[in-house]
Amino acid sequence: MKTKPGDSGRSQQGQRFPAQKSPPDSLPPVGPPGDSCVISDVKPKAPPRASGRPPAAPGAPFPPLPPLPLIAARPRPTPRADAVPAPPLRRGGSNKTDARAAVAELRQQIDGAGAACVLVFFSPAYDRAEMLAALKEAFGSTPVFGCTTAGEITPFGYISGGLSGISFPAKDFTVHSALFENLSEFQIADTIDRTHQLVSRRHAEAQGRPGFGLLLVDGLSTREEQLVSAIGNAMAGLPLIGGSAGDGLDFKSTVVLHGGRFVNDAAILLLITTRRTFSVFKTEHFVPTEHKMVVTGADLETRRVFEINAEPAALEYARLVGLSHEALTPKIFAAHPVVVRVGGQYHVRAIQKVNPDNSLTFHCAIDEGLVLTVARGIDIVENLHELFRRLEREIGPLDAIVGFDCVLRNLETEQRNLKAAVSDLFVANRVTGFCTYGEQYMSMHVNQTFTGVAIGRT
Repeated sequence: MKTKPGDSGRSQQGQRFPAQKSPPDSLPPVGPPGDSCVISDVKPKAPPRASGRPPAAPGAPFPPLPPLPLIAARPRPTPRADAVPAPPLRRGGSNKTDARAAVAELRQQIDGAGAACVLVFFSPAYDRAEMLAALKEAFGSTPVFGCTTAGEITPFGYISGGLSGISFPAKDFTVHSALFENLSEFQIADTIDRTHQLVSRRHAEAQGRPGFGLLLVDGLSTREEQLVSAIGNAMAGLPLIGGSAGDGLDFKSTVVLHGGRFVNDAAILLLITTRRTFSVFKTEHFVPTEHKMVVTGADLETRRVFEINAEPAALEYARLVGLSHEALTPKIFAAHPVVVRVGGQYHVRAIQKVNPDNSLTFHCAIDEGLVLTVARGIDIVENLHELFRRLEREIGPLDAIVGFDCVLRNLETEQRNLKAAVSDLFVANRVTGFCTYGEQYMSMHVNQTFTGVAIGRT
C-alpha cells in the first residue's frame, strides 16, 4: 500500500482514515519514510449467510469500551538499498522440570551475552526461588523480563510445565522498561504520566527508529482493561501488544518478572526500538451467530455475571449453546465463546469458569446491559496459515515471532485434535511465546486471540 503526504490511508480492514498529524502536546512520529512498521488485524472470513435467512436484529445499546488508538497509515515496506540480512534471533526452550537445569539449557540456546534483554516465559510449577537464582547465574547483568504461563510455545512447539525464551541483541534492539505495581489501586493519571515519560525517554534515544510496546500483566489482577486503555492511549502512535500471565488452569497465582524479582498485582511495559522490520498483529477464528443474550446482572469489579436474560447465567448460557450446565468446562467455553461488537468489529469475551451459584466468571470486564452474541469457530489452522502468509508479504522472511496465544485456543485445538497441526505451524514460523489468560492489542484487552509481533530478517 502506498500513500502520499496528505493522502488518506487504508487500514488492514479497508476502512479509510486520514493521515495523522501529531497534536502539539504529543511526540512527533518516529521513523523515517519507509521504516518497516506494519499493523495487521487478521479477521476471519465469515461464510455467506444461507439464502432467504434474514440478518440478525441488531443488539440493544451497551456500555462503550475504550476505543483503539488511531494509528497513522504507513507505507508497506519495500527493500531498502542499505537493508542487509541480520543474524538470526536466538530462541530456546526446555521441558526439564528442575528450574536450574531448564535455565541452563535455555542459556545454551539463546546465550544472552551482548543482549539488550532476554524474555523468559515459564511454568508456574517451577520453584520460584530456584528460578530467580538460576536466571541470575545464567544471564548476569542482562535484563531479564517474563511471567508465568498457562503453557509455553518453544522452537520445538507447544509444551506444558517448561519454559521458553528469546534474546534481543543490543546491536539491533534497545529496550526501555517500566514496572507498574499495586494494580489493585490502579490510578489512571499516574499510569498515563509514567507511560508518557517512558515514551519520551525512548524517543530521545531512538534516532528516528521505529518501535513497539510489549506489555506483560498479572493475569489475575482483573485490571487489564483500565491498564491497557491508559497505556495504549499514551503511546504516541507506537503499537502495543502483550499477554496476561497464566497459572496453568489453576487460576490461583500469576506473577511477572522484573528487576530480578517476581511481582504479583503488577505489569511490565517494554518499549522496544529496533532496526529490524517488524509487524504487530492480532487474529481470531470466530464468527457471530444469530443467538444473542443480554447481561442483566453482573459485578464489574470481579468480572462475574450472575444473570443473562434475567436467568441464572450458567443455565441460560448452556441453553443458548445447546448444553446442560453440568457439562460446562474450560473446553466447552473455548468451543462456544461469546463476542461483543465494538466499533463495527466483534471481540471475544471469554468465560473462565462456572461458579457454584451458577454465575460465570469472565477473563475480562463485563457490565450489566452488555449484549453478547454466541460465536462459532471456523478453521483455526487455515486462519493461521493466512496470518503467516500475510506477515511474510508485509515484512519478508520471518526471523522470529513473539506470540501470545490464549489458553482457550490451546484447549480448543486439543479438543478438536488440531493441537499438533497448530504446534507444527508455530515451529515452521519461528514462534516463541506462551499461552495466556488474555491478550493486549493496541488499547484493548482481548480474549481467545493470537497476538504478537513478527520480526523480519533484515
